[in-house]
Amino acid sequence: MSIPIKSNRPNAVERLRKAIISQYPLLYLLSWEEDRVERMVSSIARSLNPPLQVYIWSISQGLTLGNEAIPDTGNALAVLEYIIKTPTPGFYLLKDFHREVEGNPVITRRLRDAYYALKDRGKFLCLVSPILSLPEELKKEIYLIEILLPGDDEIAPLVDYLTNRHFKTTITDEEAKRSLINGLKGLTFSEIQHVLNGIFYGKPAFSPDIIDQILLEKEQITKKDGLLEFIFPRYRTSDLGGYATLKNWLKKRSHLFTREAEVAGISLPKGLLMMGISGCGKSLAVKTISSLWNLPLFRLDMSNIFSGGYGAPENAFRRALAAVDALSPCLLWIDEIETGIVGVKEGAQGGSTTRIFATFLTWMQEKDSMVFVAATANRIDLLPAEFIRKGRFDQVFFLDLPTEEERKQIFTIHLQRKGCDIMKFDLVTLAKTSEAWNGAEIEQAIETASIEAYNEHVPLTMMHLIKTLSQTIPLSRTMTEQIKMIRTWALQRAINAS
Repeated sequence: MSIPIKSNRPNAVERLRKAIISQYPLLYLLSWEEDRVERMVSSIARSLNPPLQVYIWSISQGLTLGNEAIPDTGNALAVLEYIIKTPTPGFYLLKDFHREVEGNPVITRRLRDAYYALKDRGKFLCLVSPILSLPEELKKEIYLIEILLPGDDEIAPLVDYLTNRHFKTTITDEEAKRSLINGLKGLTFSEIQHVLNGIFYGKPAFSPDIIDQILLEKEQITKKDGLLEFIFPRYRTSDLGGYATLKNWLKKRSHLFTREAEVAGISLPKGLLMMGISGCGKSLAVKTISSLWNLPLFRLDMSNIFSGGYGAPENAFRRALAAVDALSPCLLWIDEIETGIVGVKEGAQGGSTTRIFATFLTWMQEKDSMVFVAATANRIDLLPAEFIRKGRFDQVFFLDLPTEEERKQIFTIHLQRKGCDIMKFDLVTLAKTSEAWNGAEIEQAIETASIEAYNEHVPLTMMHLIKTLSQTIPLSRTMTEQIKMIRTWALQRAINAS
């Protein structure tokens, strides 16, 4: 039995149809999924009047029509000569042909010849590749179509088919099915098949815990590219001490990040920017959103973008944004975002940072995908004014040093994680002793005191903590001037998270 598949997202299919109607002879189909592209092109070819045949070429097999091999078409130049000279109309899909074009002026020239030779002859030469690589000479002749990863219209029937195949029934719980489909977004059609077959195998029936298993599988798959890091939802807002204003803001929007809310006339939240003193819980705050909103979280480290290991920084950044659009609905965490736009502030005109900054602002302003951006920054003085203006982010929060009450909450959270009896600790004294400490310093103090207690072969006590606190100099004392500057800057530009 063949696996049911619907057409790709309308924009890709319509662009392909438009290209055919417009008689573009050279097409560049950007996709990781060759088999899916073949099915799409074959479907369109059959729908034409008269129908067209689809030829497939690869460096390993040459040009083929069905199971029939076309002789003497094994190399790139030979297949181009055949396509130009044959009178037969049709689609000619050339796989990984960008490798043959790179650094080869003869192939580049012959592709330009093919453009003029194939015009208005019912022949379409399609370069199929997961990588966009075009010589400057071909950019005016080639029509580029990006085939996005499967959307709801393709994932839903595949889920129905595989659940019926394994469990002899489809999923009746619409909410569970929606969560399952959302969890599979960002994967190729083949990856979805592999993941579901592996997870469904041997199970008597579908259960909601399967969704958590899909997230684990997704974590492994997203590691392949390296630009986006999947963060498994492990933290809740109760794990974050203090910041009542921020928590309340997030809770009020926990049910807004849905298409239902959008249909009701409620605008989708775009994102928030959290800035403040190092060690005050910005990263932890971002991680809690994933559990609160029940959405997958992906982290984009700007230092990776500029490392050079993923190609030109601006191309790597665009690739990351395209990937997260395909993964929607989801959360995108951009860590230390100021490292990606510092060049704008310093006047690095024409550089990668300027282009990345412009790309990000345009994407934030115009994106219609369900991607909520949670950006964090330490060097807030480096952020340009146009970056934090209303319309980019829904809100800008400043995470200051925790208050006394918040420090009591932080001590409670970390002591309970250690299995300590809170009643044996004077939280008021601990909070007063740790005045001007940040959350990370409090956590580390408890860890250090726990090590001392372990070496003494006794449980952690109040005295261990007091001793550790008295021997530690907090960041606020060594960086007084910088913290004062940060607070002054944020006073008129951000909402205090507490």
